[in-house]
Amino acid sequence: MTQHFPTRQLRFFLTAPSPCPYLPGRFERKVFAHLPLADGPSVNDSLTQIGFRRSQNIAYRPACESCMACVSARLPVADYVFSRSERRILARNEDIVRSVVEAEATMEQFDLLRRYLTTRHADGGMAEMTWPDYVAMVEDTAVRTHLVEYRRASADGGPGDLIACALIDLMGDGLSMVYSFYDPAWPKRSLGSFMILDHVVQAGLIGLPFVYLGYWVRGSDKMDYKARFSPLELLRPEGWSRVNSREALHAPRD
Repeated sequence: MTQHFPTRQLRFFLTAPSPCPYLPGRFERKVFAHLPLADGPSVNDSLTQIGFRRSQNIAYRPACESCMACVSARLPVADYVFSRSERRILARNEDIVRSVVEAEATMEQFDLLRRYLTTRHADGGMAEMTWPDYVAMVEDTAVRTHLVEYRRASADGGPGDLIACALIDLMGDGLSMVYSFYDPAWPKRSLGSFMILDHVVQAGLIGLPFVYLGYWVRGSDKMDYKARFSPLELLRPEGWSRVNSREALHAPRD
């Protein structure tokens, strides 16, 4: 499929090498461009389909000189068949109430994010995220963005405790999961997997063919989980191709 976007509005830049956050001993570089305010949604759609990701008003993708471990991944909604364990995850979280809200940061969300980062990613690049940083991550956007809040059902009918949250871009051909986080105090709920599975369900309900997961990085403990979802489509030099999780996990290493 030919991609169309106004290249005259885009200027691409290359970052200097810096330590890779996923694979020890490697260095990463990124190519990035600022998304235009006027055509942001369509430009973001086209760039996502060729391997870019969005962070605030910037679209970026890896441009490492000697490594191609980061591969864009998406789930084909129409052909997705939930495994027995995935059906159990969905059933285990049937009591959770989901709400789609505007892309506006709240202190409740930020408190949840801080608990998540402290427990799960204390040594990561986002560990020192401040409230202004979080506001920028959520609200600085030139595309169709929203948040999905997941709350435990309240006995009195009011809003329950916020236990998970996802920042989502609504694209022409799918839902792009920009960032998600959850309460680490509920490990048996598998909330990270649940949010992905829930978005497969939601994309199917509104007729969108894909859920974009960002980059799968084989060999990275932080990113290997994405290969558990099957079928999975990966962006190769020749285009998007479908693999099952076993093939993805055992692909030759570059």
